[in-house]
Amino acid sequence: MQMEHCGSTPPSPRRILAIWFARLSVDRWRLAHAPDNRAAADALPTALITETAHGPRIVAANDAGLAAGARAGMLLADARALCPHLAAVPADPAGDLAALEKLALWAQRWGPWSALDPPDGVLVDVTGAAHLFGGEEALLTDVAAAFAQRGLTVRAALGPTAGAAWALAHFAPPGTILTPADDPLRLLGALPVAALRLDDDVLTVLRRLGIKRLGELAGVSGAEDDPSREAAARDALRRRFRNRRSPAANPLLRLDQLLGKVPEPLLPVLARPQPMVQRRLMEPIRHRTLLDQVVGDLAADMMRALEARGEGARRLELALWRVDGEVLWRRIELAAATREASHMIRLFAARLDDIEAGFGIETVQLRASWSESLALSQADLDAAAEQHGTSIAACIDRLSVRLGPKAVSRPVPRASHIPERAQGWQAPLDQLVPTQGLLAFHARPLKLLDRAEPIAVLYASPDGFPQRFRWRGGVREVVRVEGPERIAPEWWRERSTTRLRDYYRIEDEAGRRYWIYRSGLAGDGRGGVPEWFLQGLFA
Repeated sequence: MQMEHCGSTPPSPRRILAIWFARLSVDRWRLAHAPDNRAAADALPTALITETAHGPRIVAANDAGLAAGARAGMLLADARALCPHLAAVPADPAGDLAALEKLALWAQRWGPWSALDPPDGVLVDVTGAAHLFGGEEALLTDVAAAFAQRGLTVRAALGPTAGAAWALAHFAPPGTILTPADDPLRLLGALPVAALRLDDDVLTVLRRLGIKRLGELAGVSGAEDDPSREAAARDALRRRFRNRRSPAANPLLRLDQLLGKVPEPLLPVLARPQPMVQRRLMEPIRHRTLLDQVVGDLAADMMRALEARGEGARRLELALWRVDGEVLWRRIELAAATREASHMIRLFAARLDDIEAGFGIETVQLRASWSESLALSQADLDAAAEQHGTSIAACIDRLSVRLGPKAVSRPVPRASHIPERAQGWQAPLDQLVPTQGLLAFHARPLKLLDRAEPIAVLYASPDGFPQRFRWRGGVREVVRVEGPERIAPEWWRERSTTRLRDYYRIEDEAGRRYWIYRSGLAGDGRGGVPEWFLQGLFA
């Protein structure tokens, strides 16, 4: 008896689209300053810089800056020696990463999922989707046209693996496609080993070994005719890089990922819609009582939306569209996640007093731009306190709305024995991070000055402490002294010339008590005459 097998379509070979935003930082700066005129933005030589231990260093430069000699990685001082008129603009790496995440989500128009390739790339899985755009060549053309319309410089390529697509996008001619039928080493063998996404120190080692091309590395790693000889060579490379656990530090692993012999995990970017509710009003409103009623309805809707997601709002943004097209924004940040409608209404009530309705407000929108998980819980005493506005979180929210978002904070200990470094400030209800190495100190004054102030010692006793000093225009006579307490500098973070300190707790004739210290010792070889400073005041 002969059985017939049902026909099935074989799975499509995997296809990865690599998009490289070659000038993401410069393009974002240009779009922010001259969105409609790229020539105007490139007229003045400009460099984006970041602060380093050796001074400002260039991250990227516009066309005029590149023509003047500015290059990425160059110190700003060296670049200005070539071009004195080079303008410096602070770089925004956090903004670049946020923009890259948005671009990765937007790129999902070409495939079901996308992944970040920091700092300036996006990977899109377009397996089985190219025919929707008329083929792979048409897909690459659509990618280039779409980003050119947005004012972004991109290079895109297609390959069977993320590593192959990345290498083609960065080092091959624009629009290169590596089909499943092509031999990867034939098209990629002439590319430099930097196409493997390796660390700089690994590239230096490979250059010293005489390996400059992918084909040369592939030959060493076992792609030639003599299996025993190539296996020995691959073993030697593996031993040289055996302590490198990162993929970017292991050329053999990167090569196997590029050729598809070893899978490369990619973390997809998932869209997380923000909770948003709005009202489109039948008639524009101009009176505050009607606006409060609309805000109350939106707060109730937001409470239900957050409850359905099991979340609470940490930041709320209220947008009001006027009839004349102007949009008014009000934003509040909460000390703790909440979805209490009454609490939201109270906070916004203090921010709506200066609203100018003009000819009327026709649309009101409330959005939770920052939310956190908030599980359902049985009502308890704290919930009752929240309802009456007496909980600590509600109190902090009301103070922050009245005084400003940075007016309320709390001190937290830091792992340092230097007085001005032993304490920091953070948001009131943020979780305390455990700090190792906290020390038990002697008595410290309740008030530390933001910066130690120099004092003029008019007379010092032979024991080393002052008997009379001048501070803020007044002369103080010292009647009681306790000390010294010696505090050495933190040698692991300061220069070797930093002087030690001897602290004294002193009291003047009026009963006022101070915390002063002498910086350095006479003849310690770390400076001239020791100096005196006042750092704190006792109650």
